[in-house]
Amino acid sequence: MNGARESVDPKAGGQIPAGTRRLGQHEVTQLLADWSQGDRAALQKLTPLVYEELQRLAHHYMEGQRPDHTLQTTALVNEAYLRLADQKRPSFTNRSHFLAVAAKAMRQILVDHAKASHRQKRGAGASKVELDEAASLAEAAESDS
Repeated sequence: MNGARESVDPKAGGQIPAGTRRLGQHEVTQLLADWSQGDRAALQKLTPLVYEELQRLAHHYMEGQRPDHTLQTTALVNEAYLRLADQKRPSFTNRSHFLAVAAKAMRQILVDHAKASHRQKRGAGASKVELDEAASLAEAAESDS
């Protein structure tokens, strides 16, 4: 240990270095309200304040994935952030609501990623050939030989 005191935040589920100021729920809620009103600067202020919690959420979801998963925690956070920030009319009631929507976005990103992987594995848009057509192609290839 480096001598810095740490305190446990039961909601965060881990250690918080001494001197780290947890932003009050009211302040985050106000920034969310400002963002909902169209203030893009509020989103800029909000991002660093919730990033750590988004990172923690993403880490939690990635723990449940297979070990060779190609999506990394930071990519999951960034993808979720882009989906949230790209909303035309955001309307989050508070920090908890924002994090719940972020969690849902992360789960959907993981589902989309899994579907894309399975599509690749199963042919990914390769042209389909009917069985009758395949048989006639095989007969034509035999007669050419």
